Amino acid sequence: MDWQTRLAQSTLTTRIILVTAACWLLVAVLGLERWAYGFGGFIPLRFDEGFTIPGALPAVLTPLSATLLHADAMHLAFNMLLMFVCGRGVEQALGSRGLIALYIVGAYVAALGHFLFNTESAGPMIGASGAVSAIIGAYALLYSKPRNGVGGWRHVASLAGAWIVIQLLIGLTTYGSPAPVAIMAHIFGFGAGLLMARPLLMWRYRDV
Repeated sequence: MDWQTRLAQSTLTTRIILVTAACWLLVAVLGLERWAYGFGGFIPLRFDEGFTIPGALPAVLTPLSATLLHADAMHLAFNMLLMFVCGRGVEQALGSRGLIALYIVGAYVAALGHFLFNTESAGPMIGASGAVSAIIGAYALLYSKPRNGVGGWRHVASLAGAWIVIQLLIGLTTYGSPAPVAIMAHIFGFGAGLLMARPLLMWRYRDV
């Protein structure tokens, strides 16, 4: 079986991982990191009409293009490991259309979260963390079991609260570093996953 056939038969989760890894590898091998971050990174200040980057992608597309850019191999590996672990389960439950909807909406909601708290930032946000956070949020809701009789929206709130605490702790450990973690992107992405999981599940099985 050749590689084209294997790719065609792979899951959407695997294809997202392969495409993301290929984009990072291409940029790294060619030494185009600085150009790529300006070309496709999510830069909040670009939504100010007075700030432009000649030749860059339209700003409205950068929440997606940013998911293909990573700072280094460890950044890529961490995000893709989480995507592999959680993406397969989410894809099995919601199907490939549900997974891609989560990934795309998660990327945009994560970018919105980052924008709201960094409107004057000219630094590019890169990485698939926000989109992957949406996948993790959906996975947590779909596969975790309510405890002590706590279910429904209280269960959702408990999951969201735990994720927010984790992200705030991560933010404290990277505070003041040259490349701080975009914790609000993670929080907003995770929230999108929580909110979309059940509607997407119902949508998939609406005709069953």
